[in-house]
Amino acid sequence: MMGFYILIGAISLVSWIISNTLKKKFDKYSKISLRNGMSGAEIAQKMLADNGIYDVKVISTPGRLTDHYNPKDKTVNLSEAVYNQRNAAAAAVAAHEVGHAVQHAKAYSYLTMRSKLVPVVSVSSRFSQWLVIGGLILGAASGASGIGFYIAIAGLGMMALATLFSFITLPVEYDASNRALAWLKNKNMVSQQEFAGSKDALKWAARTYLVAALGSLAMLLYWGMQVLGSRD
Repeated sequence: MMGFYILIGAISLVSWIISNTLKKKFDKYSKISLRNGMSGAEIAQKMLADNGIYDVKVISTPGRLTDHYNPKDKTVNLSEAVYNQRNAAAAAVAAHEVGHAVQHAKAYSYLTMRSKLVPVVSVSSRFSQWLVIGGLILGAASGASGIGFYIAIAGLGMMALATLFSFITLPVEYDASNRALAWLKNKNMVSQQEFAGSKDALKWAARTYLVAALGSLAMLLYWGMQVLGSRD
């Protein structure tokens, strides 16, 4: 189990570094005021209109970095700061979330796949690790019966779905950022300095998803070796 704790520690450390850097970046670019004076909410509304999307609402949601697009009720949810503020960070986040709305409107394949996996992964991610650990314990106790092994395999299958979900999320997030940055630049919504800040902020935001995907893969490989090794 020592290897497990080392793996968890390493993943947690990298995740903390990325998350902390992201917060610093957003604090930095929140100080760069937009020359056009538009708020995050206004940026989002304009990008939606420019893409011919009129059935999506832009609403404010509590918290910090809680911004997201909800395809079920077609809402772009912007954190209070992003919704109201008029700076490079707010513009980047607002445009990124609208990028997801554009993906939805255009039936972007990876977003469609991701949406289909959400209900399954929301359930499987809660139980996968417990099934693996329980299966290993039962396997050690039951000996040759093999039931513990198959329970652990079921847990690995659920874990694999969560890992797949994490990797499908990557192109979804990177594509939304690319759409956001292209729109900000092509529509002259930001100055060069503002664009550079928006691009850097979104780059660090994307890295949080990357480290999550790699962490999920590392956990799958670790537990896979534990389960398969228990058969030796």
